[in-house]
Amino acid sequence: MFADLEILLYDVSRVFLAPVLLAIAAALAYALVMLGGFGVEAWQRHRGTHPRTLLAVARQRAVATDPNGIAPSDDLELWILRRLEGLRVVSRTAPMLGLIATMIPMGPALLALGNADGAAVGRNMVAAFSAVILSLLAASISFVILTVRRRWLLQDLRECERARALGVTP
Repeated sequence: MFADLEILLYDVSRVFLAPVLLAIAAALAYALVMLGGFGVEAWQRHRGTHPRTLLAVARQRAVATDPNGIAPSDDLELWILRRLEGLRVVSRTAPMLGLIATMIPMGPALLALGNADGAAVGRNMVAAFSAVILSLLAASISFVILTVRRRWLLQDLRECERARALGVTP
């Protein structure tokens, strides 16, 4: 009975390998696209030509009763969280996906090792380690961008708050 349960669990886990590998590829693609946007934004901020999206959002979402025409800080904080959500999800889930993609091929690799099939061991180990490397790369890129972009957006938020306190429009 336990042998049947083990076989069932093994078969079910193998079903998830392809979707996990696709999710890792998507996470890496997302991280690379975000890296390109981050590079452009960093260059624009360095040159002083960045459009300051948060300030535009602050003006658009202004409450009619606000004399300065700036949205409340809590609304802007929610906008910041929404904007950073994808990066945060990728930076936290990609390592888990990498672990899953590492563990699934380990079963067949161990079986192949027991059967002295070195080629099968190698194939499974390459898939396992490639997946974890790419997922950690996606997580690392996303985490760095998340950290710096959060600081930039919080600086912009602070600028909005100072403008509100002074009674001017940023």
